[in-house]
Amino acid sequence: MTDADTGTTSAPLIKIVYFDEESASDLLDIVAGGKETSSKELTKERAAEVEAEARARAAAKFNWLPFFGGSAEAGAAASVSAVGRSILNKTLSNTILTDYLSKLGELKGIERLEGLTVTARNDSAAYMKMYTPYLAMLKLDELPVNLAELDSALTSAKGYYELLAQSADGAKRILRFNIQAFRNNYGLVDLGRMRLVFHGIRVGRAAESSLTMQAEMAPAAEPAPLTGLDVVDGGLTEPSTLLDVYDVILAGVEYGD
Repeated sequence: MTDADTGTTSAPLIKIVYFDEESASDLLDIVAGGKETSSKELTKERAAEVEAEARARAAAKFNWLPFFGGSAEAGAAASVSAVGRSILNKTLSNTILTDYLSKLGELKGIERLEGLTVTARNDSAAYMKMYTPYLAMLKLDELPVNLAELDSALTSAKGYYELLAQSADGAKRILRFNIQAFRNNYGLVDLGRMRLVFHGIRVGRAAESSLTMQAEMAPAAEPAPLTGLDVVDGGLTEPSTLLDVYDVILAGVEYGD
């Protein structure tokens, strides 16, 4: 893959921090055009075979015990089934990831973004989401908000969280992250501490001011008409600069400096 801005060849990824599997899978399906057999189905079939074999081995290992009855066998099968599902999910995830990276040159519209400093506005939903897990540990009875429920409420109310990304020359972009797509126990708060490369799709434009909680919760309304007093007091201002908005598909660390 080459950098959309500089034309330089990217280094191999050695750490995946974030990967939106569903979006990547959709892109792969579009490239395939419905003509290829999905590797997901083949993986599922193989995982089912492994799961059945493991269940049979578990039953054979313990069926000599006098107390090993139907319930014990069912419990062993359930445990094996849970392990099988975990293996299946990880295998599917890695299959989509490797397919995505191998076909990256065929996927149109993906831009490689690097050298960005990623932060959250301190009045944004993303900023609040970063710290609600810690707030849940506090016991402040006088607050009108249940801090323990605030984190889950934010997760339910908003699936994508926007962060500001600024390059060395001061140019800004808005990067949107699927909160469910982080890998290896990373989260929003980790993105600002790492030197990451992002793969993103430009999906629109928005003002930086639109990232605030107040802007998200307020209904869209026509701006109030300017009066002569507004003009005298400096109310006549330039419209907000619109920033490019990217849905991030992958974020990771590349090998080397």
